[in-house]
Amino acid sequence: MSVYTVVGRDELAAWLQPLGLGALIDHAGIAAGMQNSNYFVTTASGRYVLTLFEQIDPAELDFYLALQAHLAAAGVPAPQPFADPAGRRWRMLCGKPAALCSCLPGQAVEAPDVVQCAALGRALAQLHGAAQNFPNPLPNPCGAAWRAQVGARLLTVLADDEAALLADELAYQASQDWSELPRGVIHADLFRDNALWSADGQLSGVLDFYFAGEDALLFDLAVVVNDWCTDADRYRALVAGYAGGRPLTEAEIRAWPAVRRAAALRFWLLRLEARHMPRAGEVVTRKNPDEFRHLLAQIRLDPGQLTG
Repeated sequence: MSVYTVVGRDELAAWLQPLGLGALIDHAGIAAGMQNSNYFVTTASGRYVLTLFEQIDPAELDFYLALQAHLAAAGVPAPQPFADPAGRRWRMLCGKPAALCSCLPGQAVEAPDVVQCAALGRALAQLHGAAQNFPNPLPNPCGAAWRAQVGARLLTVLADDEAALLADELAYQASQDWSELPRGVIHADLFRDNALWSADGQLSGVLDFYFAGEDALLFDLAVVVNDWCTDADRYRALVAGYAGGRPLTEAEIRAWPAVRRAAALRFWLLRLEARHMPRAGEVVTRKNPDEFRHLLAQIRLDPGQLTG
């Protein structure tokens, strides 16, 4: 949620007018994240989040925003996008497609405890169940084909040791068969900073669905475990919370080591791409790819066990 596109007050006020949310009071850029331009927007009727989509094809936005509305209606604490009188959930602003969503309460937690990990696992299973029959899903934009293509490009710019690790992992992932794994719409980016918690410890928000798409459900669980679980207790609690809502299959248990590695690879590639092929922006967050290089190396040695 970096700021690549600067939005002026007058432009924003005119864009907001069809939504009927009252006069614009203030707006401020949000510097966290990497992909889109985001602002907190305050009007006479409350506080909202504005997103300008920097790279997403406008034709794909209908899917992402409809998915959020669908999940919110199903009880998942997802942001609710606002539509204008013509039913449009996004319109152009400053030359970019833009959408306004509800601003959910709560704060992200840097160091979740065992109880929160279990709750997040249950919420992920709920999300997968609610999205299971969502019509005409897009594929995971950072799925296997993306990982292979971006990885091949990056091999030419990395240091020898990094390139050797990446080449070996790309070859390993190319040999995997995920055809028996249950599939559906996944969030694909449910890191700690994309979940909000209320003061009493309840999950109050699941944010940033703009990497969502159809893929193996296990990949989503691996993304979450890789970011949320810093020790065995949190690991067990999160997986148990998830499996309590959606029992894991034997094929998933067998595939777990490879899928955990694929999830670590995906974020290593994303951060390497941002480092070596950056985009210009006013306030840009670039995260260190070494975190996921080290995690991938660790998982290659010890992926952990998955039980149903």
